[in-house]
Amino acid sequence: MAPYPSEGGRTAQWTKQNERTVYANRWFRVNLADVELPDGRHLDHFLIRLRPVAVATVVNGANEVLLLRRHRFITDSWGWELAAGVVEDGEDAVGAAARELEEETGWRPGPLRHLMSTEPSNGLTDARHHVYWADEGEYVGHPVDDFESDRREWVPLGLVPDLIARGEVPAATMAAALLLLHRLRSGQDTLP
Repeated sequence: MAPYPSEGGRTAQWTKQNERTVYANRWFRVNLADVELPDGRHLDHFLIRLRPVAVATVVNGANEVLLLRRHRFITDSWGWELAAGVVEDGEDAVGAAARELEEETGWRPGPLRHLMSTEPSNGLTDARHHVYWADEGEYVGHPVDDFESDRREWVPLGLVPDLIARGEVPAATMAAALLLLHRLRSGQDTLP
């Protein structure tokens, strides 16, 4: 295999020369950047600037994970997901995760633990998804945002790998988080 081009031991990188917003709303901005490639050529590159996303779930004593079944009109697909939403101004990610879980499922989580953070499409967007989980929760009533999902269910973690293999968890961050929870709760690993 040929070595990667490098300078001073570092791989050559793309360099953003400037960036301007071409569209914005309260959720995201679409920007256009002038990018210089390592060989000196320039290209226009669109990128999407997003607020951070907070994600949360509960895994109960029976080793079941709280999931939402929902339809995504953009891809016209159904799938299992975790409660998620943007981190609002003045919120931290863990607070936003707890709020989203309660609004979307009706379950208030116990102490949330950080599971992972991902950049689901870092070639196009700067989105960061912060995933949390709790091993206890309290049902506080029907979800305020019940329109966000068809139903909410406790699903055995043991079924997670098969659900993902069948394409029933289409969102990459959700699939990665569920696989990590499956591994952790089956005693195969621990988080620092």
